[in-house]
Amino acid sequence: MLSGMRKTYDAAFKAKVAFEAAKGEKTITQIASEFSVHPNQIRLWRKHLIEQLPDLFSGRRPQQEKAREEIEAELYQQIGQLKMELEWLKKKSRTLLSR
Repeated sequence: MLSGMRKTYDAAFKAKVAFEAAKGEKTITQIASEFSVHPNQIRLWRKHLIEQLPDLFSGRRPQQEKAREEIEAELYQQIGQLKMELEWLKKKSRTLLSR
């Protein structure tokens, strides 16, 4: 493997390693050597896991997704309106220039 290339890990692997670190049965160093991952990376994944756990049980995710969808719908509506206004202005400018 080239030294300049970064390894990429899928979400299931990250979750497995982070969960193992959160359990606390092994040291970070032991987990790092077992899974061939740098200890700092494991600490980051564990921190992310612990920060995200409350959201799993709060029910905020569907609300956040709904809010995001509403914002997207509003933005698409504005885009459509701006496109129509642009076309109208293009037509008007052509008629004014042709006089």
